[in-house]
Amino acid sequence: MEYGAHLPLLGSPGDVGDLASYARTAGALGFRALAVNDHLQFRRPWLDGIVALSSVIEASGDLTLATTVALPVVRGPAVLAKAAAALDVLSGGRLLLGVGPGSSPADYALAGLDFDERWPRFEAAVRALRAHLGRSADDGTPVLEPRPVRPGGPPVWIGSWGSPAGLRRVARLGDGWLASAYSTTPAQVAAGRAAHGVPCAVATMWTFVTEDAGERAAWLSRLAALLHRPEDDLAGRVLVGPPEWCAALLRAYADAGAELLFLWPVADHEQQLERVMRDVVPLVGRGAPG
Repeated sequence: MEYGAHLPLLGSPGDVGDLASYARTAGALGFRALAVNDHLQFRRPWLDGIVALSSVIEASGDLTLATTVALPVVRGPAVLAKAAAALDVLSGGRLLLGVGPGSSPADYALAGLDFDERWPRFEAAVRALRAHLGRSADDGTPVLEPRPVRPGGPPVWIGSWGSPAGLRRVARLGDGWLASAYSTTPAQVAAGRAAHGVPCAVATMWTFVTEDAGERAAWLSRLAALLHRPEDDLAGRVLVGPPEWCAALLRAYADAGAELLFLWPVADHEQQLERVMRDVVPLVGRGAPG
Protein backbone atom coordinates (compact mmCIF):
# COMPACT_ATOMS: atom_id res chain seq x y z
CA MET A 1 0.00 0.00 0.00
CA GLU A 2 1.25 3.47 -0.92
CA TYR A 3 0.42 6.75 0.77
CA GLY A 4 -0.96 10.06 -0.39
CA ALA A 5 -1.54 13.35 1.43
CA HIS A 6 -4.52 15.66 1.33
CA LEU A 7 -3.62 19.29 0.82
CA PRO A 8 -4.58 21.23 3.99
CA LEU A 9 -7.50 23.22 2.56
CA LEU A 10 -9.58 23.58 5.71
CA GLY A 11 -9.57 26.70 7.91
CA SER A 12 -8.28 30.25 7.82
CA PRO A 13 -5.28 31.28 5.69
CA GLY A 14 -3.06 30.71 8.70
CA ASP A 15 -4.36 27.15 9.03
CA VAL A 16 -3.82 26.34 5.35
CA GLY A 17 -0.17 27.39 5.25
CA ASP A 18 2.21 27.06 2.30
CA LEU A 19 0.75 24.49 -0.10
CA ALA A 20 3.85 24.37 -2.29
CA SER A 21 6.06 23.65 0.73
CA TYR A 22 3.64 20.94 1.84
CA ALA A 23 3.72 19.35 -1.62
CA ARG A 24 7.52 19.35 -1.73
CA THR A 25 7.69 17.87 1.77
CA ALA A 26 5.25 15.09 0.84
CA GLY A 27 7.32 14.17 -2.19
CA ALA A 28 10.59 14.20 -0.27
CA LEU A 29 9.13 11.93 2.43
CA GLY A 30 7.98 9.27 -0.02
CA PHE A 31 4.30 10.05 -0.45
CA ARG A 32 3.06 9.12 -3.91
CA ALA A 33 0.05 11.41 -4.38
CA LEU A 34 -1.58 14.67 -3.36
CA ALA A 35 -5.35 15.03 -3.04
CA VAL A 36 -8.06 17.65 -2.65
CA ASN A 37 -11.74 17.47 -1.67
CA ASP A 38 -14.55 19.59 -3.05
CA HIS A 39 -17.05 21.84 -1.25
CA LEU A 40 -18.73 25.10 -2.13
CA GLN A 41 -19.60 25.63 1.52
CA PHE A 42 -18.55 23.93 4.75
CA ARG A 43 -18.74 24.50 8.48
CA ARG A 44 -15.29 26.08 8.28
CA PRO A 45 -13.59 27.98 5.42
CA TRP A 46 -12.52 25.65 2.62
CA LEU A 47 -10.16 26.51 -0.25
CA ASP A 48 -11.36 25.51 -3.70
CA GLY A 49 -9.77 22.13 -4.29
CA ILE A 50 -9.17 22.31 -8.03
CA VAL A 51 -7.58 25.75 -7.79
CA ALA A 52 -5.40 24.52 -4.89
CA LEU A 53 -4.32 21.43 -6.82
CA SER A 54 -3.36 23.52 -9.83
CA SER A 55 -1.23 25.75 -7.59
CA VAL A 56 1.09 22.86 -6.64
CA ILE A 57 1.62 21.27 -10.07
CA GLU A 58 5.24 22.41 -10.24
CA ALA A 59 6.04 21.73 -6.57
CA SER A 60 4.50 18.25 -6.73
CA GLY A 61 7.20 16.77 -8.96
CA ASP A 62 6.02 13.40 -10.25
CA LEU A 63 3.28 12.82 -7.65
CA THR A 64 -0.19 11.78 -8.74
CA LEU A 65 -2.72 14.61 -8.34
CA ALA A 66 -6.14 13.40 -7.20
CA THR A 67 -9.59 14.76 -6.47
CA THR A 68 -11.13 12.73 -3.64
CA VAL A 69 -13.77 13.71 -4.62
CA ALA A 70 -14.87 16.45 -7.04
CA LEU A 71 -18.59 17.11 -7.54
CA PRO A 72 -19.75 16.84 -11.19
CA VAL A 73 -23.40 17.50 -10.32
CA VAL A 74 -22.66 20.69 -8.38
CA ARG A 75 -19.97 22.00 -10.71
CA GLY A 76 -21.58 20.69 -13.89
CA PRO A 77 -19.98 17.85 -15.87
CA ALA A 78 -18.73 20.06 -18.72
CA VAL A 79 -17.12 22.58 -16.37
CA LEU A 80 -15.48 19.85 -14.28
CA ALA A 81 -14.30 18.03 -17.41
CA LYS A 82 -12.71 21.23 -18.71
CA ALA A 83 -10.87 21.80 -15.42
CA ALA A 84 -9.79 18.15 -15.25
CA ALA A 85 -8.49 18.23 -18.82
CA ALA A 86 -6.47 21.37 -18.01
CA LEU A 87 -4.99 19.75 -14.88
CA ASP A 88 -4.10 16.64 -16.86
CA VAL A 89 -2.38 18.70 -19.57
CA LEU A 90 -0.51 21.00 -17.18
CA SER A 91 0.66 18.11 -14.96
CA GLY A 92 1.82 15.94 -17.85
CA GLY A 93 -0.91 13.33 -17.36
CA ARG A 94 -0.74 12.91 -13.57
CA LEU A 95 -4.42 13.44 -12.68
CA LEU A 96 -6.63 10.84 -11.00
CA LEU A 97 -10.17 12.23 -11.22
CA GLY A 98 -12.22 11.03 -8.26
CA VAL A 99 -15.88 12.04 -8.32
CA GLY A 100 -18.87 11.65 -6.04
CA PRO A 101 -22.37 13.03 -5.52
CA GLY A 102 -21.35 14.94 -2.38
CA SER A 103 -22.92 14.72 1.04
CA SER A 104 -23.66 18.40 1.73
CA PRO A 105 -27.14 19.85 1.13
CA ALA A 106 -25.53 23.30 1.37
CA ASP A 107 -23.47 22.67 -1.77
CA TYR A 108 -26.59 21.71 -3.68
CA ALA A 109 -28.53 24.71 -2.39
CA LEU A 110 -25.81 27.09 -3.57
CA ALA A 111 -25.91 25.46 -7.01
CA GLY A 112 -29.72 25.71 -7.13
CA LEU A 113 -30.16 21.93 -7.15
CA ASP A 114 -32.35 19.52 -5.20
CA PHE A 115 -30.18 17.45 -2.86
CA ASP A 116 -32.73 14.61 -2.94
CA GLU A 117 -32.11 14.19 -6.67
CA ARG A 118 -28.33 13.76 -6.29
CA TRP A 119 -28.13 10.06 -7.15
CA PRO A 120 -29.82 10.03 -10.57
CA ARG A 121 -28.17 13.35 -11.36
CA PHE A 122 -24.79 11.91 -10.39
CA GLU A 123 -25.07 8.89 -12.69
CA ALA A 124 -26.01 11.14 -15.61
CA ALA A 125 -23.24 13.61 -14.74
CA VAL A 126 -20.55 10.90 -14.65
CA ARG A 127 -21.59 9.61 -18.06
CA ALA A 128 -21.52 13.14 -19.47
CA LEU A 129 -18.18 13.84 -17.78
CA ARG A 130 -16.58 10.77 -19.33
CA ALA A 131 -18.02 11.64 -22.72
CA HIS A 132 -16.63 15.19 -22.51
CA LEU A 133 -13.21 13.72 -21.68
CA GLY A 134 -13.48 11.41 -24.68
CA ARG A 135 -13.73 8.18 -22.71
CA SER A 136 -17.18 7.26 -24.05
CA ALA A 137 -18.87 9.56 -26.55
CA ASP A 138 -21.47 7.14 -27.89
CA ASP A 139 -24.29 9.47 -26.82
CA GLY A 140 -23.04 12.22 -29.10
CA THR A 141 -21.76 14.45 -26.29
CA PRO A 142 -19.02 16.69 -27.73
CA VAL A 143 -15.51 16.15 -26.38
CA LEU A 144 -13.35 18.98 -25.13
CA GLU A 145 -10.46 20.84 -26.69
CA PRO A 146 -7.68 20.86 -25.74
CA ARG A 147 -7.83 17.15 -25.03
CA PRO A 148 -6.30 15.55 -21.92
CA VAL A 149 -2.80 14.10 -22.27
CA ARG A 150 -3.95 10.48 -22.20
CA PRO A 151 -6.35 9.05 -24.79
CA GLY A 152 -9.78 9.12 -23.17
CA GLY A 153 -8.64 11.42 -20.39
CA PRO A 154 -7.62 10.70 -16.79
CA PRO A 155 -8.94 7.66 -14.92
CA VAL A 156 -12.29 8.34 -13.25
CA TRP A 157 -12.73 6.81 -9.80
CA ILE A 158 -16.07 6.80 -8.00
CA GLY A 159 -16.50 7.75 -4.35
CA SER A 160 -18.65 5.43 -2.25
CA TRP A 161 -19.08 4.70 1.44
CA GLY A 162 -19.23 1.01 0.58
CA SER A 163 -22.93 0.10 0.43
CA PRO A 164 -23.89 -2.70 -2.00
CA ALA A 165 -25.65 -0.19 -4.26
CA GLY A 166 -22.69 2.16 -4.09
CA LEU A 167 -20.23 -0.55 -5.06
CA ARG A 168 -22.39 -1.63 -7.97
CA ARG A 169 -22.29 2.01 -9.10
CA VAL A 170 -18.49 2.01 -8.81
CA ALA A 171 -18.25 -1.14 -10.94
CA ARG A 172 -20.69 0.27 -13.48
CA LEU A 173 -19.29 3.79 -13.88
CA GLY A 174 -15.73 3.92 -12.61
CA ASP A 175 -12.15 2.79 -13.05
CA GLY A 176 -11.70 2.43 -9.29
CA TRP A 177 -13.28 2.97 -5.87
CA LEU A 178 -12.54 5.86 -3.50
CA ALA A 179 -13.61 4.84 0.00
CA SER A 180 -14.05 7.43 2.75
CA ALA A 181 -11.95 6.49 5.78
CA TYR A 182 -14.39 7.84 8.35
CA SER A 183 -17.36 6.09 6.71
CA THR A 184 -15.76 2.75 5.77
CA THR A 185 -13.82 -0.01 7.51
CA PRO A 186 -11.05 -2.38 6.39
CA ALA A 187 -13.60 -5.21 6.43
CA GLN A 188 -15.83 -3.28 4.01
CA VAL A 189 -12.87 -2.60 1.73
CA ALA A 190 -11.96 -6.30 1.69
CA ALA A 191 -15.55 -7.34 0.98
CA GLY A 192 -16.02 -4.75 -1.73
CA ARG A 193 -12.84 -5.71 -3.53
CA ALA A 194 -13.73 -9.40 -3.30
CA ALA A 195 -17.20 -8.79 -4.72
CA HIS A 196 -16.32 -6.42 -7.54
CA GLY A 197 -12.57 -6.69 -8.15
CA VAL A 198 -12.04 -2.94 -8.49
CA PRO A 199 -8.92 -1.15 -7.25
CA CYS A 200 -9.51 0.82 -4.05
CA ALA A 201 -8.01 3.92 -2.46
CA VAL A 202 -8.99 5.15 1.00
CA ALA A 203 -9.38 8.93 1.31
CA THR A 204 -9.84 11.51 4.04
CA MET A 205 -7.93 9.65 6.75
CA TRP A 206 -7.80 12.40 9.38
CA THR A 207 -4.39 12.21 11.02
CA PHE A 208 -2.63 13.36 14.17
CA VAL A 209 0.05 11.11 15.62
CA THR A 210 0.45 11.69 19.36
CA GLU A 211 1.35 9.70 22.46
CA ASP A 212 -0.55 12.18 24.65
CA ALA A 213 -3.95 10.69 25.62
CA GLY A 214 -5.40 14.10 26.42
CA GLU A 215 -4.33 15.51 23.06
CA ARG A 216 -5.84 12.49 21.31
CA ALA A 217 -9.14 12.95 23.15
CA ALA A 218 -9.21 16.65 22.26
CA TRP A 219 -8.70 16.01 18.55
CA LEU A 220 -11.30 13.26 18.44
CA SER A 221 -13.78 15.63 20.07
CA ARG A 222 -13.04 18.37 17.53
CA LEU A 223 -13.38 15.98 14.61
CA ALA A 224 -16.67 14.60 15.95
CA ALA A 225 -18.07 18.13 16.13
CA LEU A 226 -16.75 19.05 12.67
CA LEU A 227 -18.10 15.93 10.97
CA HIS A 228 -21.29 15.47 13.03
CA ARG A 229 -20.22 11.93 13.85
CA PRO A 230 -20.17 10.10 17.22
CA GLU A 231 -16.78 10.37 18.85
CA ASP A 232 -16.69 6.68 19.80
CA ASP A 233 -17.32 5.71 16.18
CA LEU A 234 -14.64 8.02 14.80
CA ALA A 235 -12.03 6.81 17.28
CA GLY A 236 -11.63 3.51 15.43
CA ARG A 237 -11.65 5.03 11.94
CA VAL A 238 -9.15 7.91 12.02
CA LEU A 239 -5.39 8.00 12.41
CA VAL A 240 -5.37 9.88 15.70
CA GLY A 241 -3.29 8.38 18.49
CA PRO A 242 0.09 6.78 19.20
CA PRO A 243 2.24 5.28 16.42
CA GLU A 244 1.36 1.68 17.31
CA TRP A 245 -2.37 2.35 17.06
CA CYS A 246 -1.97 4.22 13.78
CA ALA A 247 0.19 1.45 12.32
CA ALA A 248 -2.41 -1.19 13.22
CA LEU A 249 -5.13 0.71 11.36
CA LEU A 250 -2.93 1.19 8.29
CA ARG A 251 -1.96 -2.49 8.40
CA ALA A 252 -5.63 -3.48 8.42
CA TYR A 253 -6.28 -1.44 5.26
CA ALA A 254 -3.17 -2.84 3.57
CA ASP A 255 -4.31 -6.37 4.40
CA ALA A 256 -7.77 -5.54 3.04
CA GLY A 257 -6.27 -4.72 -0.35
CA ALA A 258 -6.30 -0.91 -0.38
CA GLU A 259 -3.70 0.25 -2.90
CA LEU A 260 -3.43 3.88 -1.82
CA LEU A 261 -4.38 5.67 1.39
CA PHE A 262 -4.66 9.46 1.68
CA LEU A 263 -3.76 11.05 5.03
CA TRP A 264 -5.10 14.43 6.10
CA PRO A 265 -3.21 15.97 9.05
CA VAL A 266 -5.53 18.06 11.21
CA ALA A 267 -2.70 20.34 12.41
CA ASP A 268 1.09 20.72 12.21
CA HIS A 269 0.71 19.55 8.66
CA GLU A 270 4.25 18.99 7.45
CA GLN A 271 5.44 17.77 10.85
CA GLN A 272 2.64 15.21 10.90
CA LEU A 273 3.55 13.93 7.44
CA GLU A 274 7.08 13.42 8.75
CA ARG A 275 5.85 11.65 11.91
CA VAL A 276 3.77 9.24 9.86
CA MET A 277 6.68 8.26 7.62
CA ARG A 278 9.22 8.16 10.45
CA ASP A 279 7.25 6.65 13.34
CA VAL A 280 4.23 4.87 11.87
CA VAL A 281 4.90 3.41 8.43
CA PRO A 282 7.95 1.39 9.58
CA LEU A 283 5.63 -0.39 12.06
CA VAL A 284 3.00 -1.31 9.48
CA GLY A 285 4.83 -4.33 8.12
CA ARG A 286 5.88 -5.70 11.51
CA GLY A 287 2.51 -7.11 12.54
CA ALA A 288 1.00 -7.12 16.00
CA PRO A 289 3.41 -7.20 18.96
CA GLY A 290 4.08 -10.62 20.47
